[in-house]
Amino acid sequence: MLYHAEGCHLCERARAVVESVRTETPFELAEVDIGGDQVLESRYREWLPVVEIDGERAFVYYVDPDAFRRKLAAQT
Repeated sequence: MLYHAEGCHLCERARAVVESVRTETPFELAEVDIGGDQVLESRYREWLPVVEIDGERAFVYYVDPDAFRRKLAAQT
């Protein structure tokens, strides 16, 4: 799961890393724009982007491609 917001440059970078890894190792990806949702805004705004793997927060602010690959491999 990728939590992001419109106009967030860090979110765009995180999405690019996630999509790049996804071309190597296919997985389902759900994206959630937190804009306009007060609950999501309060939960995620200061941490954006947020990447969760199987419901657990895996990355905030920056997604390291190698660490992301390792975390995905550990889930399978």
